[in-house]
Amino acid sequence: MTEFSKRVINLIASIPEGRVASYGRIAGIAGNPRAARQVSRLLHSSGKKYNLPWHRVLSSTGTILLKGEHAIIQRGLLESEGIEFDSNGSVDMDIYEI
Repeated sequence: MTEFSKRVINLIASIPEGRVASYGRIAGIAGNPRAARQVSRLLHSSGKKYNLPWHRVLSSTGTILLKGEHAIIQRGLLESEGIEFDSNGSVDMDIYEI
């Protein structure tokens, strides 16, 4: 596993309850601001293995990128942590992002 991958996994694992982070922000903090898609792939491939709080990772605009049932589950998990969505289904990243 690369150092970047380790940093990404550690960053996602450290997102506290009631807060979120965007794929791009995680990539930037981990050292490669252009690697948002790599963050997505890592989350998808390693989320269960490392018991990552996958639901706390959103797009840079605060929207859920998953579709169907998974999007409903993600929104429910975030709402259960006190995160509010606007009428367009977005989270205010200025308030909730780490």
